Amino acid sequence: MPNDGVAIKSDEASSTVSVLQPRRYQREMLEESLRRNIIIALDTGSGKTYIAILRMKLETERESRKVSWFLAPTVALARQQKNAIERHLPASVGLISGANEPDQWKDAGLWLRVLDAHRVIVSTHDVLLNALRHGYVRLGADISLLVFDEAHHATDKHAYNLIMREFYFELPSRTFLDGKDSSLEVRPMILGLTASPIFGGDAERALRQIEFNLDSTICTPLLNRQELEGFVYRPQFKSVIYAEPEYQLEGIPPSTSLRSLKKVISLLNIEEDPWVLDRRSALRRLEPGPERDRIDQRLSRAINKQDTFTHKGLRDFERAADEICSDLGAWAADWYIQQVCEQAAGMGAVFSEFSFTWSEGEREYLLKNLACVEIAPMPDDDPEDIVRRSSDKVERLIDVLLEEKVSLKSGIEYRGLVFVTRRDAVLALTEVLARHPRTAHEFSVGSLLGESGNSRRRSFLDITRRLLRQPANKTLDDFSIGELNLIVATAVAEEGLDIQACCNVVRWDIPANMVSWVQSRGRARQEISTFVLMFSNSVEFQPTVRRWEELEKEMTKLYHTKRELLGLLNYDLGQPMDEDEDDVFSKLRFTVETTSAVLTGNSAIEHIAHFCSILPYSGLGHYAPLFDIDPPDYPLEWHANRGPLPPNDGPFGCTLTLPRLVDPRFRKFSTPQVHKTKVAARRHVAFQAYLALYENGLLNDHLLPLTSALEPELESEVRTLLKEVERREGTALVSSQMDPWHVHSGEGSSAKNERWWHSAVLEVDGLPPLRMFTQTALPTLRDDEFPVTYTRESHPIKVRVSVEEMPISATATAAIAAANGEEEDDGGIIARARAFTRRLFWPLYGSRMKWDQIDFLHLFIPVDESPTVWDERRNAFASDPSSQATGYRSLFAPFPWFEQRYGQANDISIISGTGFSGKAYQFIRWHDEPATMEEKLDLVRRYVRVGRGGDDKEDDDDSYARLEITYPLIEARSFVKRNLLTPMPPNSKGMDAVSQKPVLLLKDFSLVTLTSAHEAHYALMVPSIIRHLQMVSTVSAMRDALFAGTPLTDISLDLLLTATTAPAAQERNHYQRLETLGDTVLKYTVSIQLLSAHPLWHEGYLARRKDHAVSNANLAKMAIQRKLYKWIIRDIFIPKRWKPRLMSDPVALISEETPSASPVREMKGLTEKQKRRVNVSRNLSTKVLADVVEALIGAAYIHGGFALGTECMKTFDLGLSWNPLPECVDVMYSRVTEFERYPTQIPIVESILGYTFCRKAIAVEALTHSSYQSNLATISYERMEFLGDAVLDMLVTDFLYHAPGKEYSPGKIHMIKTAVVNAHFLAMLCLRASTELPTVMPSWSQHDGVTMTEDAHRVHLWQCLLHSSVSALDEQRATFARWERPGGRDDIEAMLAEGRAFPWSALTSLQAPKFLSDMFESLLGAVFLDSRGDLDVTREVLRRLGHWEILERIVGQDMDVRHPVSRLYLWAGQHHEKVKCGIPERNGDKVSCSVFWGDYEVAKAEDEWRGRISQESVRFAAAEKAITVLENPVSLLGIWLAQRNRSVEYIIEQEEGVLRCSAIVDGTVIATVQSQLQDMSSLSSSEEEDEDVKRAASTEVLKKLEAPVHWLAFLSAQHHIEVNYQIYEEEEEEGVEGVEGVKVCSVYLDGYEAGRVEYPNRKGSGVVLTDDEMMVAVAKEAIEMIEQRVIADSTCTDIWEGVDWAGSTEDEGMDGWMDVT
Repeated sequence: MPNDGVAIKSDEASSTVSVLQPRRYQREMLEESLRRNIIIALDTGSGKTYIAILRMKLETERESRKVSWFLAPTVALARQQKNAIERHLPASVGLISGANEPDQWKDAGLWLRVLDAHRVIVSTHDVLLNALRHGYVRLGADISLLVFDEAHHATDKHAYNLIMREFYFELPSRTFLDGKDSSLEVRPMILGLTASPIFGGDAERALRQIEFNLDSTICTPLLNRQELEGFVYRPQFKSVIYAEPEYQLEGIPPSTSLRSLKKVISLLNIEEDPWVLDRRSALRRLEPGPERDRIDQRLSRAINKQDTFTHKGLRDFERAADEICSDLGAWAADWYIQQVCEQAAGMGAVFSEFSFTWSEGEREYLLKNLACVEIAPMPDDDPEDIVRRSSDKVERLIDVLLEEKVSLKSGIEYRGLVFVTRRDAVLALTEVLARHPRTAHEFSVGSLLGESGNSRRRSFLDITRRLLRQPANKTLDDFSIGELNLIVATAVAEEGLDIQACCNVVRWDIPANMVSWVQSRGRARQEISTFVLMFSNSVEFQPTVRRWEELEKEMTKLYHTKRELLGLLNYDLGQPMDEDEDDVFSKLRFTVETTSAVLTGNSAIEHIAHFCSILPYSGLGHYAPLFDIDPPDYPLEWHANRGPLPPNDGPFGCTLTLPRLVDPRFRKFSTPQVHKTKVAARRHVAFQAYLALYENGLLNDHLLPLTSALEPELESEVRTLLKEVERREGTALVSSQMDPWHVHSGEGSSAKNERWWHSAVLEVDGLPPLRMFTQTALPTLRDDEFPVTYTRESHPIKVRVSVEEMPISATATAAIAAANGEEEDDGGIIARARAFTRRLFWPLYGSRMKWDQIDFLHLFIPVDESPTVWDERRNAFASDPSSQATGYRSLFAPFPWFEQRYGQANDISIISGTGFSGKAYQFIRWHDEPATMEEKLDLVRRYVRVGRGGDDKEDDDDSYARLEITYPLIEARSFVKRNLLTPMPPNSKGMDAVSQKPVLLLKDFSLVTLTSAHEAHYALMVPSIIRHLQMVSTVSAMRDALFAGTPLTDISLDLLLTATTAPAAQERNHYQRLETLGDTVLKYTVSIQLLSAHPLWHEGYLARRKDHAVSNANLAKMAIQRKLYKWIIRDIFIPKRWKPRLMSDPVALISEETPSASPVREMKGLTEKQKRRVNVSRNLSTKVLADVVEALIGAAYIHGGFALGTECMKTFDLGLSWNPLPECVDVMYSRVTEFERYPTQIPIVESILGYTFCRKAIAVEALTHSSYQSNLATISYERMEFLGDAVLDMLVTDFLYHAPGKEYSPGKIHMIKTAVVNAHFLAMLCLRASTELPTVMPSWSQHDGVTMTEDAHRVHLWQCLLHSSVSALDEQRATFARWERPGGRDDIEAMLAEGRAFPWSALTSLQAPKFLSDMFESLLGAVFLDSRGDLDVTREVLRRLGHWEILERIVGQDMDVRHPVSRLYLWAGQHHEKVKCGIPERNGDKVSCSVFWGDYEVAKAEDEWRGRISQESVRFAAAEKAITVLENPVSLLGIWLAQRNRSVEYIIEQEEGVLRCSAIVDGTVIATVQSQLQDMSSLSSSEEEDEDVKRAASTEVLKKLEAPVHWLAFLSAQHHIEVNYQIYEEEEEEGVEGVEGVKVCSVYLDGYEAGRVEYPNRKGSGVVLTDDEMMVAVAKEAIEMIEQRVIADSTCTDIWEGVDWAGSTEDEGMDGWMDVT
């Protein structure tokens, strides 16, 4: 049939656009939609969507800027329609649904980019409504056509209707456009699509209402109606009559399981419900106040309606099973009850899939009642049982399905839909049809349920979702391809979803309304199809059918008549008919002019709930707005007497209370009792509150909370900036690191004699001064900024650098020479300096230099150029005709020549071997003593073998004969080229190091370098000096450019140098420690700045803004803007590869990104290795940039405290306004307002802290929990806790950074800080802190009468928290009980006072609630603020609370503060063992965790389940137990042997004051140790002495047995096996190049080769495998063989007991089994 494609299906997806020819009736509707707003009313399958696509196509062609927006009521339908539009429309189509998280699109620019990128947007209705309300989309400015799919939903408070009422009707009409710019803000065109415009009732009124709501006219084709009828196939209507069931929800049900369930439900007593018990308990403990009144109301409501979570869930369960039993029969009811009970029992305690909001008691209560239900057996092998116990309705349905399937024409596949109202009945009916013997083999059945849009499930029966056979999308896919041919569905399948056209649709239940009738019938749209309704024989069904048909005819007649929108206005609608009677709230409206965001009465409650939901979590449930209706629904204490309820018909008022985190000035709002409905009252007060939040700066201009402060786009912006830097680098072929030696030459100034040179004098004690020339001026250095060199031979040497003021050029050299009384040579001083520089460096670095290249960037020349003895010697050598001393050879004289003329001179400095690449040695002395044998062998290796190339195989005697040794020899040592700026390592051996071992050289094979010892010293030192000057010049340039005009210029270069040196540079100091300090200073300062600047912001806003300000992305962005990357030192100085730099080098570091004429050409001068090095040097990362900023802040803080640190932050801006910290604190302090009265807890807290508050209100705020319901005009403690957290971090980090003698690494600082600022530790301090209050009580006795008895009462800090939460009180008491129990307080105190490891496990076992640590930090912040920012006072409070004492002990005693799990894995790594700390597992009310070493359980910890925190507790406890076991040699040995099915016993003997312990493994003595008794007179040793000697014996056993060779010896002795090792060399393999032979190690067990290792001896290989390493390798193979073939053999039980490993010596005991043959 032509043009079938107009009925669009998503399964017809194609990558190409398909534009079909519309039918005539479609063109008619299209033309009508161009003239006016219309709602197209056409049957399902007639091609309504295609009309909309054609309309959108025309809109995109004529409207260049605005978009067409297609709305759908569900996500599935939106996705389906997007695919259809995309297939047929040659334009970009975007889909926005919940999957895109549009609620997180807080950036207006993001919405703008989406609108610019697409011509058509498809979304669900809520997406557009929220975007309009927040001003991200403007209906009139951004949308030209608005399409409503399933338009009949546009009634009441549906989003379709709200879009029209809140935004559409607020715009001017399109007639306003006449002749004007179409881009003006006017109403968009409207196009509605529906198959049934009304739900029922008065057809005329309903049609006019939908037309009024959508400002449209309902239309259907009039001119081409006949054609339409040819394409729309109405199904044949049929009815099925079934017998009314005997069981009608009353009497005794036929289902055994249902009878039992009903009995259980009948015995329920709501007074036993844990929820009710908990609320009654709360009422008894709470004082009168708003919170108590709310709980009272909730309790009365629950008791009146019997709808606690568990009771409602159980009654819903009963009701569903009851209806299934009546409707489907006893078998279906039994199956359903069985499945629900199994699902509930199987879920145990974890209901995370549904996020049930219930307590542990409620869970147990519900499961206990379900366990009482007696489940009838359900035999799987008796299908007839289903037939016997199914209802007549089921049988009649099966009859219909089978008849319809049989009646189909040949070749037509059956597709059927059964519509059922209840979701539980869908599941049960699906199971019946899938297992019924009449249908099981005829139909493939699937089920389809509606998807909930709420992730927090509220109904117990939602667990039945697990009974679905497969997900909805899989069901639809299988149905479309024929894998399923029958679907049982709820109303979700009536509209929207793209379901394959069916030939048979059955309504199990009667349609609820007109839309349901039409939509479900529309699913039967094959050419020959049937629509079946099922009726009970007790109901007269003809009138029902007739009513639907007549209503449909009336509706069709109405919209088939030509209708005009203008006529609607004359209809007596009055106000819109679907508005509430009290509709004043709909007139509430506020618009933000800058963004067009809108607040209305309809949106206010939703907005206020969202605002509260994102407040920072307090640990006691999430925040919500509290609406208190006036008058309340129930009289006070109604739940106690349950009397008659008085009528409550209004009017109503409402009070809204926001969480205590909000400032008290706008925390509570009220509206008077003037509203007709409760909804109106709530909306009025919510509107008032949200408007106040906006006016006080707590919302942005899009009427959203200030989450935009996070600037989520910042990270991508920084990446873009970094790419731009890299792009410029690529263009310029430079590194972004500054090169201070480079001078950019302008055009026409390239001649060398026009270059200016700056000079400085280098002075080193003991050496003549040296003048240095550079083309850039050096900074003037202070005495403490001079380079210091460290060598093996001497103490640190300071190099003084004196900068000379007057620069010189090549043309000025004559004047300088004259001033100095010298003769000017042809080249002048620069030429002489070049020659001297080459001579200075060539002896040590000549292998990396070229003789003719002398355009050095750094030039050197002695200050005193007077001739020296070495000048004379060079001249003599150069003038000798036999020397051939040209080029570099002029620096190297043969020893015979030198000795002949100058004898055995002792002022020689450098000796080198013959040849160009001869190694340079430092001359020590002449060696006249005869060489030892070892020295001779060394000489042979150095000269003979080298000379023969290694080919001659004669023995060493021959070698001695061939080598003529003439005396005296030269004693010399190698030059060690190292970074002399770095001190020698602490473990350095100095001149005793292997590299400094003297060597002997033969004179005849050596050359004398004709340079002085002074020059040799300078040659070694100058590279390091240049490196230092390069770094300080870089830092000086940064200081002058970045900090000019600020106090920051006073910071020492040494601090700045450390702050800008990256770890990658591998220098002595780098920025990491400073960065750690600077990070803390930055967070501390930013926190105070924000608290001062934003007095109304709650902690959530403050934390987000702080996180943004200090984020790596923001810091990097600011660093890039200031080009900080130029001054970050990250290139590596490698002395071994150093050579003097040339001006002609192809690549050099460049200070500015100056574009190169031909970067590609310059790269051609580099090797691949050099290119890679250049690329590495260019690497920048966000973190490096951010770290340097923080390090500079740290340097500023060290130099000038917080004032200078703040000045540094101001330099980088960071998007904040910066004020001195004292001013910020004063501003915060000045805002504090005093109260008329204060809680009694204040003096108690002051006593505990040892501090008296000047402003008591600060202490009140610090003690106030968000649940506190008193009328105190204060916010809760979160802001103060935010301050205290920053102060505590600052104090601890500063202490650790400056800890004397420690120089802690950043990682160590972090570990210690984590230990003393974590929530568990702070909560412990809160539990521990207390004071005693004196009490006096009168007492009477007959003897004394009335007397006064004095006593003392101890009050703890945690008891002073101001709160109104029952759960908080319960948690406080439970935590304190855990603190007081054995293993709590005493153990923790002992470990902190005397232990060597931090008590992580013991602290976590307290399972303290978060608000205890919050309270500690908030009090700390309060002390800081009240003392006007005095950190010393705050530190003393910490000392008073015991915090500082513990911190000092951790540092002083080097306490191990690593987490137990970290310690465990570190032990495993050090011992190369596989140890795993398992995942905590819950079993009932217990939670446990185990640690395994391989398959062996080392330790296990178990505790009561108290939520997620107990998982962390048992994991730490298990790890700590395991560490204790593994670090004890006795238990470690026991485990090690147990893994090998062996054990150990100890024999401890005492004799003459000596305690001896023998460790015996399987009858064999492995080790014996002894120790002296402490008390020689004692007759027996103490337990401690016994344990110590056992430890010592176990340690010795482990040393012996852990080595594979030793363990093999033990096994072989145990099993009478002889072990022999052989190590030998085999001849070289033929054809293997570079291999001299193969080294072999074999191990033999009773003559059988059990292991073999071969290792090739490669020429020049740097890797050497020792004999011991080869024996270990073969021993492992042999052990595996013994364990597999001997130990596993149960018949091999002999034990060899004749060997004592602990013989007279260890060697005798062990080596007997390790003889190497």
